[in-house]
Amino acid sequence: MVAEEDADDLRKDDGLDMLLRITDLVNNAIIDEGLESSPILTKENVLEAIDRGRSQGGPVGRHWVLDPIDGTKGFLRGDQYAVALALLDEGEVVLGVLACPNLPLAGVSLQTSSGEPVGCLFSATRGGGTMMQSLNDSFAPKQVYVSDVDHPALACFCESFESAHSRQTLTDQIAKIMGVQAPPIRIDSQAKYGAMARGDAVIYMRFPHVGYREKIWDHAAGCIVIEEAGGVVRDAAGKRLDFSKGRYLDVEHGILATNPKLIDTLLTSVEAALKVYK
Repeated sequence: MVAEEDADDLRKDDGLDMLLRITDLVNNAIIDEGLESSPILTKENVLEAIDRGRSQGGPVGRHWVLDPIDGTKGFLRGDQYAVALALLDEGEVVLGVLACPNLPLAGVSLQTSSGEPVGCLFSATRGGGTMMQSLNDSFAPKQVYVSDVDHPALACFCESFESAHSRQTLTDQIAKIMGVQAPPIRIDSQAKYGAMARGDAVIYMRFPHVGYREKIWDHAAGCIVIEEAGGVVRDAAGKRLDFSKGRYLDVEHGILATNPKLIDTLLTSVEAALKVYK
């Protein structure tokens, strides 16, 4: 398993109280699921379980890729976050699941208001399409698709909520060059991928600040969810994302997603914006 978290901090003297709290929560969750016959886990069991995510990944064999809380700042604000799980087979993403507890079931937009039913689960398998269902089982799974909008003036785009996570001045320039008229929808975490997979937005752009290396757990599940919904995910040079190189994604400048009708226009606009961006 390749995961963002490890147990190093919990092994320190000042991490003992947190470790005991986590151990209690895990055991209570097991009981709540009706698994009373399962053995009680010790704190050592919990440390070992967390450290199973230390795998370096790579192009050989199968690897689960997990981000237990993607979008930590959104989670702390009570806003958007996701639990993201993907399966790599020989370096290729073949399965992805995104649980988005705060994502509105009816869709997210600039006009989204509080009080709407929330909680979406997206799942995708290679060649099997992307399905969405509610986390509370209020409706059955249904297949979802990216928007088929083919004119930039009718498109909207989503990006990171935090300006510290993405160069929003650059994405603004790209949108202007492309002819996008709507303001961006800003969402934390891979919930953006889920929202786009069902057509809430037409374009996704992520341009992290210089020096930042993308991690595979931040994009593996979301990538297949978009692609199996009929979308295209590329880096800024037009290359597919390569999840076979280990724990990091070495992408060219940034990550983009849209539908097949707009990908060429988007890449051309990115190229033009990067030439003048400071």
